[in-house]
Amino acid sequence: MSVLQCGRFRLDLSQPQVMAIINLTDDSFSGDGLHGDARAALARAEQALEQGADMLDIGAESSRPGSEPVPEAQELERVVRFVEQARDWQVPLSIDTVKPAVMRAALAAGADMINDINAFRASDAIEAVASGNAGLCLMHMRGEPRTMQQDPRYGDVVGEVVAFLDERVAALQAAGVVRERLVLDPGFGFGKRTVHNFTLLRELARFTEGGLPVLAGMSRKSMIGAVTGREVGERLAGSVAAALIAVQRGAGIVRVHDVAATVDAIKVWQATLASS
Repeated sequence: MSVLQCGRFRLDLSQPQVMAIINLTDDSFSGDGLHGDARAALARAEQALEQGADMLDIGAESSRPGSEPVPEAQELERVVRFVEQARDWQVPLSIDTVKPAVMRAALAAGADMINDINAFRASDAIEAVASGNAGLCLMHMRGEPRTMQQDPRYGDVVGEVVAFLDERVAALQAAGVVRERLVLDPGFGFGKRTVHNFTLLRELARFTEGGLPVLAGMSRKSMIGAVTGREVGERLAGSVAAALIAVQRGAGIVRVHDVAATVDAIKVWQATLASS
């Protein structure tokens, strides 16, 4: 059984966990940014939980291609306010941030997980999260959001991403972080072409070989649009298909916008397994 120590929770990842995206950003690529509206964010989070979400992932800085950083004070205020209002819901709260100050404040407010697209490479990031028992998601990204899609190239995309994540795991372990707190994200769409993304999805099981769980986030991304020809708001079916394929290939957590449809798809797949 794969277990993730996630703050107040120990998550059994032998059952796929659906992580709902709650964007407090002004410029989300998917058009669902809530501009820091705390009431709207809480309402969306409550709806996601009613639809079957197992976890919430809260972000207040867009990481879409070409995005610019937001002021630290603004990100801090939005994230901490949400955590303070949602921490009694008895659901794991993940914070999507690259800033050590936001990590510290969110954990102090009661967050259970830090989801870092930069894999804790910022100065002082590891120190911000090493103590305690919060879950830590390490993601691969080539470059940074402003420039990551400018001609990304790989010789062996799976091998290079695996090696990068192995190095980051070693860095966290060297700081005293136990493996039970770690989860890996190949970083779909973060410095990858369409062919790279689908190669990573096809070979997703490779990332589980070291014994750590995998988080996959492909919801509404350009890789879905590239093969379906659909605009962002029309990528529901493709996104659900990608999430289901990820679960079939070993992902313990799928990060999604469309919770109800994803939950239904996973239930149908699990019923098929149970009947065999």
